[in-house]
Amino acid sequence: MTKTAVLGAGSWGTTIASLLAPQQSTTLWARRPAVAAEVAAAHTNRTYLGSYQLPEELGATSVLDEALEGASLVVVAVPSHGLRDVLELAGGPPPGVPILSLIKGLERDSLLRATQIIEECWPGHPLGVLTGPNLAEEVLEGQPTASVVAMADEALCRELQARFSSRRLRIYTNHDVIGCEIAGVVKNVMAIACGMSIGLGFGDNTRGALITRALAELARLGVALGGEQLTFTGLAGLGDLVATCTSAKSRNFRLGVALGEGRELAEVLGSTPMIAEGVQSCGPVVELARRAGVEAPVAEQVLAVLEGRCAPLDSIPVLMGRAAKAEFQEPPEARG
Repeated sequence: MTKTAVLGAGSWGTTIASLLAPQQSTTLWARRPAVAAEVAAAHTNRTYLGSYQLPEELGATSVLDEALEGASLVVVAVPSHGLRDVLELAGGPPPGVPILSLIKGLERDSLLRATQIIEECWPGHPLGVLTGPNLAEEVLEGQPTASVVAMADEALCRELQARFSSRRLRIYTNHDVIGCEIAGVVKNVMAIACGMSIGLGFGDNTRGALITRALAELARLGVALGGEQLTFTGLAGLGDLVATCTSAKSRNFRLGVALGEGRELAEVLGSTPMIAEGVQSCGPVVELARRAGVEAPVAEQVLAVLEGRCAPLDSIPVLMGRAAKAEFQEPPEARG
């Protein structure tokens, strides 16, 4: 692998490109020419990363075909709601070039995961995801963290592990693409719920209980959709969930706090260029759960708030008033 194309110049896409650029040829694609010009000339991306300095080696362009030319790896980091439109701007890299998704969202109408959309638009590529508890600012500051690369091809997965590993980012491998991808999607919805609890003035007991039940809900849905239970106890599941549900750097958590404090959704969304993927994905998550016959009470209440059918405070009695049950449901075979 000699060149990486990173599609999407938001905070995390730019961060990943910055990590790769000093070690390998890397080109960042930005939809807006002004952002590409700033990255290339000033080595900053002030819209998404403030004054953080980016490596001088990092190239940037607003021409998609130019970014893809000669790429032996494509990393996709555009918002989920715009993914299909971006992919349709170009024919994609040559067959066989691996494509790695950083996207933690679902397409609203189709309910498809990012790798499924990529397969539809650019078929013929090994597909995987890079995910975990990775807040962009902390990674840029050099704080230690870990992530997971998930891909069905074990040899290629190990190759990508080596390519992304650094002294600031420890990479693990996983073969469960579905589980890792679903975990990254659902945790954003759960972060909105945790943010709302803080905005309402509730404390650590509430948040601890909410994160625990959020993990159960995330895993329940993920397994029903084809993911593996163990994945949800790892970096893609529990690790990312905790980071996103507790950090003021998390845009989904901050949005939830604002809603809990009584601000209107449109006002919160209009106050920042950042995309809170949980807003876009909440409806699809609830619909996927319904189709799979899986209970998703936390996601359902978040959706009710986002759609204006319920005030944040009114969602608490709904969750607390659910029928009492065992914390863990034994499988039928265990009951004799």
